[in-house]
Amino acid sequence: MPSSLTHLDDDGRARMIDVGAKPATRREALARGRMVTTAEVVRLLVADGLPKADALATARIAGIAGAKRTSDLIPLCHPLPIDAVTVDLRPSDGTVVIEARVSTTGRTGVEMEALTAVTVAGLTLHDMVKAVDPGATLTDVQLVEKTGGKHGRWTRDQVHAAPEAPRHGGGRVLVVSTGAAAGTREDTTGARIVGWLREQGLETPDATVVADADVAAGLRAAIADGPEVLITTGGTGPSPTDRTPEATAALLDRPLPGVAEALRTRAGTPTAALGRGTAGLANGTIVVNLPGSTGGVDDGLTVLADLLPHLRHQIRGEADHDHGAHQSAPHPAS
Repeated sequence: MPSSLTHLDDDGRARMIDVGAKPATRREALARGRMVTTAEVVRLLVADGLPKADALATARIAGIAGAKRTSDLIPLCHPLPIDAVTVDLRPSDGTVVIEARVSTTGRTGVEMEALTAVTVAGLTLHDMVKAVDPGATLTDVQLVEKTGGKHGRWTRDQVHAAPEAPRHGGGRVLVVSTGAAAGTREDTTGARIVGWLREQGLETPDATVVADADVAAGLRAAIADGPEVLITTGGTGPSPTDRTPEATAALLDRPLPGVAEALRTRAGTPTAALGRGTAGLANGTIVVNLPGSTGGVDDGLTVLADLLPHLRHQIRGEADHDHGAHQSAPHPAS
């Protein structure tokens, strides 16, 4: 009887699948695991106080490297041109949650690459903490979701492919500030942007505040909610902790570099040139990074007041008569 497992032939022997006839599509996978340790170890991890320093950074890099070497470690996996790998480690109480998201444009999925990234990151973290907690446990390694290919989108709660989640529309604001997230610094930008979006007719809840280290997860959660517009504030400078542009770029389907350049060019201060904010479309959501200062936000909203209405019309596929007339009007004769 023929085998229903794709990696076995009719005689039950292992084989590598021929994917040459499959179309190349955008594919992505998210995997997750947990390192269970002690509250004291987690405190040392956050404070960078372990005998082997830079434990979280080392585990993150190891996870990325593991994803890229998956086909060397698992015999029947295809070597893939990986587009992006992000590995997030979130310490909390006596655990560290490890998440890896891998994307490619190819003929087969990246589930194994995401799972390998989580596993290698977790094993590396175990190596870093074993001197103080040899009983630490890596557990619950699992595929959370995947997209692309003929089966579309799959999540852990679904057995079969499912349609995309409904878009809730409106606006969302993500404040990226470690101090504001910890309650040691007052945020002065989120409420400004929320108020501005509401003035544009976009139903917008109060801003969400995340630490710099959690910006990637915060962005994914906000985009998953299906807003029409997502504006972030903070984390766009050259500081080592500023990660907003990188986290945003990893999620964009279509970058809009002209928007980001307009925000920098038209800003009212020379230091705007140091900003690294980006803009683009992520699963149909317009995403724009603004600086973390009130002046930078005010300048950015002034620019967006001109750009956002036209951009919203274009994303919807609607005719923008005023904008078209402005573009096509003939120049007066000289």
